Amino acid sequence: MSNLNTQAIERYRNNFLKEVEHCVEEGDWVKMCMQCGVCAGSCPLGSAWAHPPQEIFMMIRAGKREEVLSSTSMWMCTSCYNCIARCPRELPITHIMHGLAHYGKRLGLAPKNNPTLKFSQMFWDNLTKTGRANELTLGLSLYFMNGFAEGIKTALKMKDIGLGMWKTKRMNPMEILGGHGVKDKAGFTAMIKKAQELEAARLAKYKAP
Repeated sequence: MSNLNTQAIERYRNNFLKEVEHCVEEGDWVKMCMQCGVCAGSCPLGSAWAHPPQEIFMMIRAGKREEVLSSTSMWMCTSCYNCIARCPRELPITHIMHGLAHYGKRLGLAPKNNPTLKFSQMFWDNLTKTGRANELTLGLSLYFMNGFAEGIKTALKMKDIGLGMWKTKRMNPMEILGGHGVKDKAGFTAMIKKAQELEAARLAKYKAP
């Protein structure tokens, strides 16, 4: 291989690309993107993205680390999987987007005051209490996430829907006391803790070149 080709490959495989390959779920697929734009055209929220997936992948190759990890783009993904189904190279785009969002959050680089980030954290906190999502307390947390006054306004706006769910036994007020959970709560907690330890250990082994 000529020196020119070697230098080109090294420029392509910049430090941030290597970091993404090691630390982000399915990150090793980023280099396979051929910039066709099918993912952006297939996304139902494509027009709302600051940077569609193929732009994010090019920015990774260009070494724009902070710009990528602080972007709101990854938080726009709704997991519809249109991009994966239509990608000519079968890149796991949805997994990469969620992986980048999670990695940016771990590093404290995720966009501040992002409603999707807030909701994802509320969902996680709700789920890990009992091993099952408590829809009533999660909904109330969502209503009040922007303050008490805003929560009251939202609750009053949704009162008819809430009463309808109560009448048809689709909502149990007793859920606010904790609701149902997994049978082996200790085992569930241990599993989550072990997964977090394994992830932390894997990231700790990574050293940027």
